Amino acid sequence: MLQSLLASVVWLVVQSIWPQAVEITGGFHVDLHEALFHWMLGGLLFAGAMRVDLSHLRNQRLAVFVLSVAGTLISTFVVAGITCALCKLTTLNVSFAECAVFGAVISPTDPVAVMGFLKNINAPRELDALIGGESLFNDGVGVVLFTVLAKLGTAHPIRWIDVPDQFFLQTLGGAGIGLLAGILVYQMLRRVDNYQVEVLLTLSLATGGYTLADALGVSGPIAAVVAGIIIGNHGRNFAVSKKTRQHLDDFWELVDETLNAVLFLLVGLVVLQMKLRRWEPLMQMIAVVIVLLARWLSVWSCTTAVSFVRPPPKVLGRHMVAILTWGGLRGGLAVAMALSLPPGTERDRLVAVVFGVVVFSVLVQGSTLPKMFKIWIDSGPTEPRTQ
Repeated sequence: MLQSLLASVVWLVVQSIWPQAVEITGGFHVDLHEALFHWMLGGLLFAGAMRVDLSHLRNQRLAVFVLSVAGTLISTFVVAGITCALCKLTTLNVSFAECAVFGAVISPTDPVAVMGFLKNINAPRELDALIGGESLFNDGVGVVLFTVLAKLGTAHPIRWIDVPDQFFLQTLGGAGIGLLAGILVYQMLRRVDNYQVEVLLTLSLATGGYTLADALGVSGPIAAVVAGIIIGNHGRNFAVSKKTRQHLDDFWELVDETLNAVLFLLVGLVVLQMKLRRWEPLMQMIAVVIVLLARWLSVWSCTTAVSFVRPPPKVLGRHMVAILTWGGLRGGLAVAMALSLPPGTERDRLVAVVFGVVVFSVLVQGSTLPKMFKIWIDSGPTEPRTQ
């Protein structure tokens, strides 16, 4: 992402010095929303979900559920409330509904960035299940919430009172499609002993299940996550041979790494389509503070509530809120959702602010996480590491 961002800046400088360069190259346009939502997201989420250990996820199911659902909702409306209040103090005429859309775009943690980070730092299993599970599910929850809230500003808006119904319909519908499709492919894997066919079956599940859920008007991301968890645990362990298991792991690791690289390359190139206005860098810095504050508040409130029912993982200790707050990375998903809004000044402003938050998250939070994570974990009890 940093490389493509620097290349984009160099190209913008070249354009300012030599305007004919645009005519020679024919311009440049990245449809990140189309690329991510229609071509990449199903495979990325499926590959990430296959890594999740169901037994550890089951132990953390309450915390994952509360963080991914209640945490995303709390963060969304905290961001919306603070942003709306600040806008009223300025000359910006922004409605609460528009601020809520911004909150829904920026509140979910990005599973692509988070799962990649967890894989690279050899995270303890409990932490891997908690942060990884939350990022996978709140990604789906965030997309559903964004889709519902974005309808408020369309020509045929839904009513605020209908938001909960729409939210739970899409969420539960996506989980149901993922469960049924995952079980179907699991049964097919048990009846086949050919690794080429078995790999293609999982590929069909990742792409076809996501597309089917999307066509039925329910959450494709949640369908991909549920199907990936089923295949990554039951499918790998009980339905395929050792040889097929190795091929499956190699194939989905390659898909994951390739799509990761392409996605963050495209995110860095988005700057070529942006038109930064005078005050937008300041707005980006303020947004970073608001988003981190909302993330901390949502994590603190959710973990405090869960701790009354189930103690937090020992490996997180007293640094749990700090780890979950700073480890809540944002990535290409937020930029893609912002770009999916109808063209206009409001969208351009939103894309610029969201892009600033994502750049800070990936380059600053992402680069400092390994060292901070090591300090936090080394100061508490240790647990076996993931393989």
